[in-house]
Amino acid sequence: MTIHILKLCVGATSVEDLLDWQRTHPSPYPGGERRHVTRMWPRREAEVLDGGSLYWVIKGLVLGRQRILRFDAVDRGDGIRRCGLVLDPEVIRTEPAPRRPFQGWRYLKPEEAPADLGAERPGDDTLPPGMAEALAAFGVR
Repeated sequence: MTIHILKLCVGATSVEDLLDWQRTHPSPYPGGERRHVTRMWPRREAEVLDGGSLYWVIKGLVLGRQRILRFDAVDRGDGIRRCGLVLDPEVIRTEPAPRRPFQGWRYLKPEEAPADLGAERPGDDTLPPGMAEALAAFGVR
């Protein structure tokens, strides 16, 4: 059974910030892999690697996700084994879903994960920047 990981995207104010940061900060890892390093190794590793994603919480809302491809052990020279979440480079936008602040990361059940936003269709109206997030904060989707 698949399980996801939920993590705060510290410093970003929008999905565009996350995308810009990932574009402007070349990956130091082999093949340009995008990794997010965290202190704790998931105990439910097999479930996460069975199609799980890292869901990003930006300014109190889940706004996007990246598929988790694998976990790599990371040692920064201090003897502490950390977990490098190797991520698919594509950031998939999700319906905004409010989340309270928390430390570290949390597991996210598939049935609690926000739906992916579909591709825009010709003729669809687009909401002004920030409006979808503001509506989600009030519980309107």
